[in-house]
Amino acid sequence: MSNIFNKMMGRTRYVVCRLFLHLAGSDVAPILGELNRIARDAIAAEGDMQVMGEGLVDLCETLVRYDEYWLSASNEGDVFWNEGDAGDFVNDLFSDSAERYGADLELDSVSDQSLALPATRNIVVMITVAFEGEVPDLETDLASIQVLKEGLKALINLHYNHKLRAVQVHFSPARLGDELTNDQLLQYYPELIPL
Repeated sequence: MSNIFNKMMGRTRYVVCRLFLHLAGSDVAPILGELNRIARDAIAAEGDMQVMGEGLVDLCETLVRYDEYWLSASNEGDVFWNEGDAGDFVNDLFSDSAERYGADLELDSVSDQSLALPATRNIVVMITVAFEGEVPDLETDLASIQVLKEGLKALINLHYNHKLRAVQVHFSPARLGDELTNDQLLQYYPELIPL
């Protein structure tokens, strides 16, 4: 009832959510190449929402292709009726994601020599989005494989329905050759729930 009332009053509902996905296995390192490509495109686009949305679609499709490596996940979020408050929460989540181990991206440091470096067995991807409206598939506990797949599809649809207002992606380790150990997973990503 309150949503109908709010629509009548012309109020816009903003949702900000962050999804964590931990992939593990000996063959997860190629995902880092895809993540770095998406990151480079996003930086070059200087915040253009169309390019950011296309990158989000690429990322979600890549993650679904690698679903056999999904080990744990988590998500969080909140609903706002004020765009400024939603923006503040996006910034808070951005800062938190960037401060976690290995999530600071230095694209200049990725070189051809990286291919000879040891490959990590753990990758954590953090996706933060802000959107308008209601998306039940994202506004629920995503800590099961099937529900998480539906959540990733919902993120793709947000782009195609032009509902995205912000997109941020962090991942750890951010560089080929860096390693995210099991101890670091526990220390920096305590919210992860086994799938």
